[in-house]
Amino acid sequence: MTLRDIARALRTRQWAKNGLLFAGFLFAGRLRQPTPQILGDLERVLLAFVAFCALSGAAYVVNDWRDIERDQLHPLKKYRPLASGRISPRGAQFLIFICLLIAVVAMASVPMLAREAKWFPLVALSYFALTLAYSFFLKNEVIVDVLCIAAGFVLRVAAGCLAIPVDISRWIIFCTFTLALFIALCKRRAELLEMGASGETTRRVLPLYTVALLDTFIAIAAGLTITAYSLYTFLASESKAMAGNRHAWLMSTVPFVVYGVFRFLLLAHSSPVGGEPEQMLRDKPLLLCIVLWAVLVAVLTLV
Repeated sequence: MTLRDIARALRTRQWAKNGLLFAGFLFAGRLRQPTPQILGDLERVLLAFVAFCALSGAAYVVNDWRDIERDQLHPLKKYRPLASGRISPRGAQFLIFICLLIAVVAMASVPMLAREAKWFPLVALSYFALTLAYSFFLKNEVIVDVLCIAAGFVLRVAAGCLAIPVDISRWIIFCTFTLALFIALCKRRAELLEMGASGETTRRVLPLYTVALLDTFIAIAAGLTITAYSLYTFLASESKAMAGNRHAWLMSTVPFVVYGVFRFLLLAHSSPVGGEPEQMLRDKPLLLCIVLWAVLVAVLTLV
């Protein structure tokens, strides 16, 4: 069992998804606080990030451990550390124990640093429970499977807000849900095309979908994502404009979201990025769009 095998088993590449924990810190304008408070908020969000990385890592190992036999029949998944035998079942148990230990320590530390963050551990455990439920049976239910993935992203954002803590905006929750649903549907589409090419799959729910149906779902989710984010920025602008706040210019970030959604669609139809969404960060135009969007949002919420 090498470090590379451990990293692959824990799916460290997918830990980027836990970056959503910082959404509340960014959009709530916490950068306007005095430096000691900023550092305190960052400390709690970083601990929350560690907790979610550990929980997701444990869940991935549990999932691979449970699906060893099915993964061994897949043309690509058979090379995973557990399916290939590079990590033994005993080694998997050890990884799960270590990840859960780290998660418990991190989850307990957040409310210790701020009593107001007392609900963070509950949301983190809810995320872990949802992930396990998805791994064991919900991933086999058509439509429910992608809704569960989207719910996992929403719980990440909610946990990030509770760790600081700040009020959870209904709009940031809705935007997160629609974006995550869009990405999950693109992933299913890529997996379905892969199944058509190989004739084999380890995901029971895939035969219940069709490419045409998923294209319809994806179009709806993409439209909802852009509409939800646009409405959020318009309402934020109207509520702050009378006070002379630069939130009035938050709507200027909408074109970046439109480009990002369209660029992801382009990649999903022309490359394997739809099947592995974390690969999108390797696309330089999309990465530049995300960086510029984040910088502009940070500047506009600073003042």
